Amino acid sequence: MTMLSPGANAPLAQGPLTATVGFTPVAGADLDVSAFLLGANGKVRGDADMCFFGQTVVANGAVQLSQSAPGRVVFSLDLDRLDAAVEKVALTATIYENKARFAAFPHLTLSVSGGIEAPIPTQGMQETALILGEFYRREGAWKFRCVAQGFAGGLEPLATHFGVEIAAPPASPPATPAPVPTPPAPVSLSKITLDKSRTSISLEKKGDGDFGEIKINLNWNRPTASGGLFSGLLGRSGGVDLDVGCLFELQDGRKGVIQALGKAFGSFDGAPYIHLMGDDRTGAVRDGEWLRINGKEWRNIRRVLVYAFIYQGVPNWNATDGVVTLFAPGQPPIEVRVSEEGGNLGCCAIALLENVAGSVKVSREVRFFQDQQQVDRAYQWGLRWSAGSK
Repeated sequence: MTMLSPGANAPLAQGPLTATVGFTPVAGADLDVSAFLLGANGKVRGDADMCFFGQTVVANGAVQLSQSAPGRVVFSLDLDRLDAAVEKVALTATIYENKARFAAFPHLTLSVSGGIEAPIPTQGMQETALILGEFYRREGAWKFRCVAQGFAGGLEPLATHFGVEIAAPPASPPATPAPVPTPPAPVSLSKITLDKSRTSISLEKKGDGDFGEIKINLNWNRPTASGGLFSGLLGRSGGVDLDVGCLFELQDGRKGVIQALGKAFGSFDGAPYIHLMGDDRTGAVRDGEWLRINGKEWRNIRRVLVYAFIYQGVPNWNATDGVVTLFAPGQPPIEVRVSEEGGNLGCCAIALLENVAGSVKVSREVRFFQDQQQVDRAYQWGLRWSAGSK
């Protein structure tokens, strides 16, 4: 038996297989399971690529909702029969009419024939839709990945996200010509938190390799603060000064550091394509500190290690209530909290961004060190350090 945690993957045996979603039924809340056949762009080719209770057989029988009973839904899949344009099959679960939240389903499991088991962690989950897992092609073979990603809004916005056109209910003709409607805002995925149970995730790779502007925010100890890769890190009163920075390595071998200490603010449009947006030394800036990475130039970047350090104002990380959030266009925000441990060590390596075959792999680190030089040694960056000031 292969047990998969969120983000983990496993190879699949050749031939037809079944995928079974098991759960404990909840009174008054119906759980619906669907499958979406997706191309390289992460979208369906048409409504015929959605397999659900209203369309149980698609792709000439290659994907079928073969059995549905209280607490158990079974899909039959023959992945090798799928058209070559289909690169991924995503399995999802939604709560009908949003009558409950997934926190009400504590025993949710996705099993794949051949001995793959993927328990879906739902504790505290307030979303009404989930991307459970996905079958995907890799070098001519099929693999399976446990996703366990929450999605707000239920089946309709989830289907819209995958490119399915949802028919609006019929309406009576207006007495006077109606104004041209404003196009709906794009559906946003729910926030993803990387913790000890889910340590990494890859940003969705676009065809042109352009990830847009990737923004990383550090913030602290403000219950009313909103988002930010580092939002909420420390209390903003009393002269608290937390700093965000990063080590970088480019594909041509150049390495360096971006941080306010030493006034190494970097550059967004030129190498290293990473820019620190100022330095909040007073704690008065409500939205914290920001790093910007030029995702259009991601092909030139090998890896980026994001860290934060206590410059002044608090004795240890337990006094900070800190969090880091990464934002990328069209992607769910990725959050990493850093205040749960650390003791008196003043520097925390928070997240590692790696260029893996052109994608952006984000891994939670949350490792504590005395200073940036020790971070350098631990991750074998090999820089020469000297005392600096702001």
